[in-house]
Amino acid sequence: MPGHRPRWSTTALALTTAAVLAVPALTSCSDEDTPSSVSSAASKAASAFASATAEAGRQLDDIKGGIDAKDAVRLGDPTTASDGRAEVEVTAANTTDATRSFAVQINFRDENGNLLDATVVTVSDVAAGETGKDTARSTRDLGGDVRAEVARAVRY
Repeated sequence: MPGHRPRWSTTALALTTAAVLAVPALTSCSDEDTPSSVSSAASKAASAFASATAEAGRQLDDIKGGIDAKDAVRLGDPTTASDGRAEVEVTAANTTDATRSFAVQINFRDENGNLLDATVVTVSDVAAGETGKDTARSTRDLGGDVRAEVARAVRY
């Protein structure tokens, strides 16, 4: 639909990322922690993290008639907005002979490659043979040296 620009973000991913990062802090809070309870908490956090990451993939899987377009998408250099969120410009090249839209999953990682956040952005109504742009934003303040990567892209 022209002018319609759905935006998805995986807020659950941000919340579970925080839970995963909190596990080491929780494990050192009490002398009553046992290796079993620490392992269980870490396992639950890792499971929730994997589930949230899968949500971004499900959003792309829900697109009917979509075609893999990862090679048609390029990212600019990530920056940090005044609110502390990471941003990156997403450029999608439409090499078809009809107007198409692109749904792109962007993963934000730290300098060590650890996944910090993920979001899905839509570059809508890119004319045949043209490029379209939009900006992907992290769902929360990421801080530090943030890198962005195209995890998946679907043209439809």
